[in-house]
Amino acid sequence: MQGRFSRPNTRIGQNFLIDRNILGFILGRCDVRSHDILLEVGAGKGFLTEGLLGENPLLIYSSEIDRRFEPYLENLRTRYPNLRMLWGDALKGGLPERLEPPPNKMVANIPYHITTPLLWRVLELYAPAGLNYMLLMVQKEAAERICAPARSKDRYPLGITIQAMGKPRIIRKVPPEAFSPSPRVDSALLEVSIQKNRSLPRDRIWRTLVRAAFSQRRKTLLNNLAAFLPGMRREIADRMAQAGLSGTARGEELELEQWYSLYEILGPLLQAKKEPAGDRWLPPADPDE
Repeated sequence: MQGRFSRPNTRIGQNFLIDRNILGFILGRCDVRSHDILLEVGAGKGFLTEGLLGENPLLIYSSEIDRRFEPYLENLRTRYPNLRMLWGDALKGGLPERLEPPPNKMVANIPYHITTPLLWRVLELYAPAGLNYMLLMVQKEAAERICAPARSKDRYPLGITIQAMGKPRIIRKVPPEAFSPSPRVDSALLEVSIQKNRSLPRDRIWRTLVRAAFSQRRKTLLNNLAAFLPGMRREIADRMAQAGLSGTARGEELELEQWYSLYEILGPLLQAKKEPAGDRWLPPADPDE
């Protein structure tokens, strides 16, 4: 059976954590309690999954897209009745709209190529239901972008939203040799505590605002918003001035309080903007990915 897994599918981000020292650090940091309900995305062969199960949480939801790992993970499920497997693509229905009971912590080695859309989806679905902590292995550059402060070139919509909800921080850098196969990038453990604004990721006005503001990074905030709301440039400029923002300001320059002000004063204009077709307002993508 082992031969079937000799070639991990790196196209879908299969770089498996193998370093037991890093595993021990993760388990110590996430501080699993007997009442915790955990979410893991990208279980793979179950290295992290089994470690988390050994901490005796109330329940673990573990998501995996690759059915080749079913023998490993089903073996874990028979040994640990508190493991529930979620099979499928986490971005295309593999994560249910509701989990009952809902997770309060997410601990995962995330496939790096889906970090931005996956975190938008997880926050949209589960933050309002009680998700309050995440400990995530991500690409170091992705962690830096999520933590980027105002006036940083790395500032982008997901990072702004997470910072508006709580506190993200990089707690440890992780070298490529901690994984098999070794990725060509450095990794980092990103810790996020969610304390407020739990419904922000599913707020259509907020998501419209940050998406429009970063639609073309080289352009000013005014130019991006005016392109998104044709014929309303003068009114947008007037409302930005009310928030103390100049016409030359760029999205990455704004502090959180300025984003809140912009949300309040531009909300009525954005509310009137017709939504795209479909029953889900898609999250803003990272324009640099």
